[in-house]
Amino acid sequence: MPKRILQGVVVSDKQEKTLVVKVERRFTHPLLKKTVRRTKNYHAHVENKTQKVGDQVSIEETRPISKLKRWRVIDAPAG
Repeated sequence: MPKRILQGVVVSDKQEKTLVVKVERRFTHPLLKKTVRRTKNYHAHVENKTQKVGDQVSIEETRPISKLKRWRVIDAPAG
């Protein structure tokens, strides 16, 4: 089964080897037919942290690393 890859924005980089990434998804409401935005925060593992708050990153699903971490940062697009 392929691993899920999500893109989001770093909202916290205060922990030593962890980034908190906010991922936004959009979908059409089934009854109101209106586009709805929902966000969720993911804790992602990163070894050498060069990302700062506000940077766009991609995260990949992985084995459990700690109580909250099930994702790891795979790359940070330039810009």
